[in-house]
This record gives sequence, C-alpha cells and structure tokens, in this order.
Amino acid sequence: MSQGWANHLKSEHIEAYSAGIDPQELNPLAVKVMAEAGVDISKHTSKHLDALKDICFDYVITVCDSANEACPIFSGNAKKIHVSFDDPPKLAQGAISEFEALVHYRRVRDEIKTFITTLPERLSSKGD
Repeated sequence: MSQGWANHLKSEHIEAYSAGIDPQELNPLAVKVMAEAGVDISKHTSKHLDALKDICFDYVITVCDSANEACPIFSGNAKKIHVSFDDPPKLAQGAISEFEALVHYRRVRDEIKTFITTLPERLSSKGD
C-alpha cells in the first residue's frame, strides 16, 4: 500500500520501491481497499530485499516493526527511517466477515496515505 500511495501521490518527487524480508503474496484485501481509494496496486508484486540490493537509495523507510529490526544495511548513504503501521492481515485474523476485516485495511490504508502526503518534506526535516 505504501508504494501504491507513493506512486499515486508523489511520483514527481519520489521513485518508490517495495520489498520485504519475508515477502508474501499480494493481499487481495489490500488491493480492494486501495482500489476503493482510486489506486490500482493489482499489478504489484511482492519482492525480497535481495531483488533491490543493487539500487542506491537515498532513504529506506521501514513500515513494520519486524522489518525495522531485521532490515539490512544498504550500500551508499541511505538514511533509514522507521514508521510503524499495524499489520492489516494480523489485525484481520479474528474477523468474522470480509466487511469486518476491511475495517482494519482501510484504517491502515488511510494512515499510510497521511504519512505519504508528508513526503518528501518530512524526510528533509528529520535532520538525518
């Protein structure tokens, strides 16, 4: 969802990539809530960090606590920033319906959007 928002809202300022330490299949509920907001992420793929190892980043932003703890050091002068968002699949595990599960996805979608709208200004104000 983060890459989708970055591409949708800030493509003129940010070249966004998304990868993880334990990539999973693209979550259909994430696709659904992003489509509700007018952002198509249906063609996104889940990648391992190794797929991006040759890219020199200015910033690496981790969005979940496990990624923050396990995120490797990137080459170059990449500044690492952590912003913790709840994990929608984990929150939705106990949902008894799709409607109930989507509540969690929508909340996190909107929180991510709020964060992305602060970029890149927020990055330069970190003083890193």
